[in-house]
Amino acid sequence: MSGRKALIIALASLVALVVAGSLAPVPSPAEVRGWAAAAGWATPVVFLAVYAVLTVVPIPRTVFNLSAGLLLGEALGVAVAMLATGLAAWTAFLLARGLGRKWMESHLERDAVRTVNARLSGGGIAGMISLRLIPMIPFAPMNYCCGISTVRLGPFLAGTVVGSLPGTIAVVTLGDALTGTTPPALLAVYAGLALVGAVGLYAVLRRQRLRTGLAGPDLAD
Repeated sequence: MSGRKALIIALASLVALVVAGSLAPVPSPAEVRGWAAAAGWATPVVFLAVYAVLTVVPIPRTVFNLSAGLLLGEALGVAVAMLATGLAAWTAFLLARGLGRKWMESHLERDAVRTVNARLSGGGIAGMISLRLIPMIPFAPMNYCCGISTVRLGPFLAGTVVGSLPGTIAVVTLGDALTGTTPPALLAVYAGLALVGAVGLYAVLRRQRLRTGLAGPDLAD
């Protein structure tokens, strides 16, 4: 098959899918919630497992948090989302520490990596909370970075849960009251969380640098 013919077939298939999607009936959020409720206990259990497994890889948590609010409601959705967040973070951390640490040991002597490692390890729970409060920092990559650093598991998990809670509540609440558009209030929440996280992170890193006298560029610059 020539490249031109393959391109034509691909474009025709794409057009067919778009047309089929536009003609197919789309269930309302209320109908989706009803289907989830009809499944009983299986819905939160299956959703928890899927959330915890798929967010170990770099799949955004926002998608699952919105779905948690839509399928499970506000209270149960937040509870399931936070439990899945903790499980995913714990799994990724242990995978990175068990499989990736030996590979990274030689690189930890490099100045840039050593600086990041010292700041992650020295920031403790406060440093992790600040990092998790910044929505722009991806969830899964941060888990792996912490796993190959010398940060301890306890502060990592505690900071992850506390720092992830405000953003999780905001997005699950949006899913629970889904209207099809992102309200300005949610954007304001994210902006506020990013500002608080950035200020807290700057304070932690500055205090750590003053305490250790560590050389190198400041991450906040």
